[in-house]
Amino acid sequence: MNLLRALVTVSGMTLLSRILGFVRDFVIARAFGAGMATDAFFVAFRLPNLLRRMFAEGAFSQAFVPILAEYKNRQGTEETHRLVNRVATVLGLAVTAVSALGIMATPFIIQVSAPGFAAEPEKFALTVELTRITFPYILFMSLVALAGGVLNTWSRFAIPAFTPVLLNLSFIGMALFAAPYFDPPVLALAWAVFIGGVLQLALQLRPLARIGLLPRFDLSLSDPGVRRVAKLMLPAMLGVSVSQISLIINTIFASFLASGSVSWLYYADRLMEFPAGLLGAALGTILLPSLSKMHADEQPEAFSSLLDWGLRLTLMLTLPAALALALLAVPLIATLFQHGAFTANDVLQTRLALVAYSVGLTGLILVKILAPGFYARQDIRTPVKIALITLAATQLMNLAFIVPMKHAGLALSIGLASLLNAGLLYRGLRRRAVYRPLAGWGVYALRLIAALAVLGGVLWFGMGEEATWLKQDAATRALRLTAVVAAGIAAYFATLFALGTRVRDFRRRTAG
Repeated sequence: MNLLRALVTVSGMTLLSRILGFVRDFVIARAFGAGMATDAFFVAFRLPNLLRRMFAEGAFSQAFVPILAEYKNRQGTEETHRLVNRVATVLGLAVTAVSALGIMATPFIIQVSAPGFAAEPEKFALTVELTRITFPYILFMSLVALAGGVLNTWSRFAIPAFTPVLLNLSFIGMALFAAPYFDPPVLALAWAVFIGGVLQLALQLRPLARIGLLPRFDLSLSDPGVRRVAKLMLPAMLGVSVSQISLIINTIFASFLASGSVSWLYYADRLMEFPAGLLGAALGTILLPSLSKMHADEQPEAFSSLLDWGLRLTLMLTLPAALALALLAVPLIATLFQHGAFTANDVLQTRLALVAYSVGLTGLILVKILAPGFYARQDIRTPVKIALITLAATQLMNLAFIVPMKHAGLALSIGLASLLNAGLLYRGLRRRAVYRPLAGWGVYALRLIAALAVLGGVLWFGMGEEATWLKQDAATRALRLTAVVAAGIAAYFATLFALGTRVRDFRRRTAG
């Protein structure tokens, strides 16, 4: 399997999803702005989103894929299909129960997760109603995560990477065409989540059937494979969800701040998630099955070399993204969101959060590369310990930053904690001799620093005065931003090329 080609495939699908995600946010911002209704929806959506990460994409994939790869390599087709059947059955029943409990306990959950809303009965009641509609999303996405884990292990990356597109299309369609038929209109967004979950699950069924691994009901709690997945999944639920737990706690803090604070953090987070998903999630998706196979085949040198490849590629692509988010915060936010009810003040307030988030973007993406180094070896304990340290550090920084910096302080705490998380994971891999850096890192670092300096200069002078972006029409902003970004990308990669970096340096193949 050509890993660079697989990365391009996954990143391409993710790019499509992210572009539609910005269209979705543009539509939502234009229709609803940043106020009570959007605060209520973003809180409602964030809760099932957290559980989705805990039960589905994050913890489940990290626990399931290494064991699935082991079964594929050592146990044969029949035993592998039996594992898929039994894991799917237990996962489906467990998450159905969690969904039902969540719907019943929604008022208590909102009281805990956004206590500031309790002072506004109308806002609190709306948040409860929206949350109850969105809660079943975790059931659909848990099964989507299982299907995606199977398909990725069989090197079928395109369909799982394309799946999130359907959620964005659901949002766009419901916001544009269905909102006037709901009272209040924001209910359309909650139903968009529900419909998007159904569509994403439906898309996975035919590809699974084609490789002969469409799950069937087979309940066996005593199955050794099921027990191993559960044993790994329980601690991994915390280990891979630190950033989401931090966002929930930040929502608690933000609910006491000025109205709109939750929404400003949301829009900034959406911009940060663009490179995080495009680079981090894509690399993590293709690395975990390959690392798991190398561990199962007892190939430590290849394991370390693949991590080295992932780290070099991550730094080359992530550092310029972080710099661009910080420098182009106002142009990006104004171009994408300053329409309709989204005001110039909303742009400036969101800018503060985005600049703070950008500090930790590299750390956030490195975590997605380094953590699979532990999970592929079925080592859950170490990332969990690091996650707990990171979570505690995040809350200490929240207390230190929230008074002087308001919502931007909450974003900065997450950014700095991501760097801490990545640093501790890196140290753990080095101490265990799981990762041993290959030669050439010094020269590579100097090339990156030079290219970043050129990029920063091009973006800074190309952007001009921030105030002008707040006054221009949408078309002028879009054309101007496109030109500045294109110039920055060209300057960055031209500098790397002039200093000796080539595409062939990152070509890598592994056994399919």
